[in-house]
Amino acid sequence: MPEVRRDMSRDLLTVEAAASVVDVARQMVERNVGAVLVMEGGGLAGIMTERDLMRAVARGLHDEAVVGDCMTRDPETIAPGDTTEHAAVLMLHGGFRHLPVVEGDEVVGMLSIRDLFGVVLHDSSPRGV
Repeated sequence: MPEVRRDMSRDLLTVEAAASVVDVARQMVERNVGAVLVMEGGGLAGIMTERDLMRAVARGLHDEAVVGDCMTRDPETIAPGDTTEHAAVLMLHGGFRHLPVVEGDEVVGMLSIRDLFGVVLHDSSPRGV
């Protein structure tokens, strides 16, 4: 199995925990992403996903809500040198579709379930056709 670094996204959408949920949701739509990385003090504090947004709406999201109110704190992470197979196991057992990629204290990428589908399809598609 390939390493995570080969298939992770490096074009990251990052926000601060104090950012408006509504504004961040608009950014997610504009960038066509399902999750944003939430940074505090230069480090990863959380992740806000489409699922987090749906839960916030179901609870009665108010106009003044900030990302810190509905993000998932301290998300599971993976290293860029880990295998995509290991990433898939973490996602499956954890029940999530986005996995921040961290090297030391620095966020270097994001791996999504969509990225993993690309790995599977690439590895199983016929060659030379």
